[in-house]
Amino acid sequence: MIYIGDTAHSPYGTKKISEVRHHALNVMEKLVASGVKMLVIACNSASSAALADARQRFEIDAGIPVIEVIRPAVRRAVKTTRNNKVGVIATQATIESGSYQDSFTAAPQIEVYTAACPLFVELVEAGITAGPQAQAVAEEYLAPLRTAGIDTLVLGCTHYPLLAGVISYTMGEDVAIVSSADETAKDVYRVLADRDLFAASSHPQHRFYATGDPHSFGVLAHRFLGPEVGIPLSTEELG
Repeated sequence: MIYIGDTAHSPYGTKKISEVRHHALNVMEKLVASGVKMLVIACNSASSAALADARQRFEIDAGIPVIEVIRPAVRRAVKTTRNNKVGVIATQATIESGSYQDSFTAAPQIEVYTAACPLFVELVEAGITAGPQAQAVAEEYLAPLRTAGIDTLVLGCTHYPLLAGVISYTMGEDVAIVSSADETAKDVYRVLADRDLFAASSHPQHRFYATGDPHSFGVLAHRFLGPEVGIPLSTEELG
């Protein structure tokens, strides 16, 4: 597995859709040039901005399957909700793109309530995933969704699962939490199995790269992914 963190241009969630699309496609070009057999757009903002172009350029034209994070979460939310009221929290860019709202149109019985939660990303990247500060921010963002009576909440940003405890506590035990990251991982496994793309080796190799400073990325990556990240490298060393 080759992972590229586009730290030179992060955060995506506060940028214009056209900027996010440009940067995300550039990262995918680097991955394709390195010989990957599947692309996973592991970011909701990038999925919102670049999916159509990525599918055309890489899946249709080059035969490389492209997996994104929005539709898997929507499918799970539709199956999970009991009262057909679903909340989606995400970055400003993802909410403004309308990608989640559009994805729910296949299930017209669902009422979708959205909230942009930009400070959640800042909290996670600062290592603040619990405590009074995180709780206060969660209460501010989530109170309208709680008032709306949703029974299912989609974490529409891959940073947000690190705040799942605070989010779940704020929403209450009757609200189911759906992680786009978890559902996307299931899609990746399914496509690899269906297309017989699993690696032959039982000793997988994972390589991590950053478009910006590798050391800073390494600190954040260890927080998200654990010690198996090792020491990230610059994408200039990607070959």
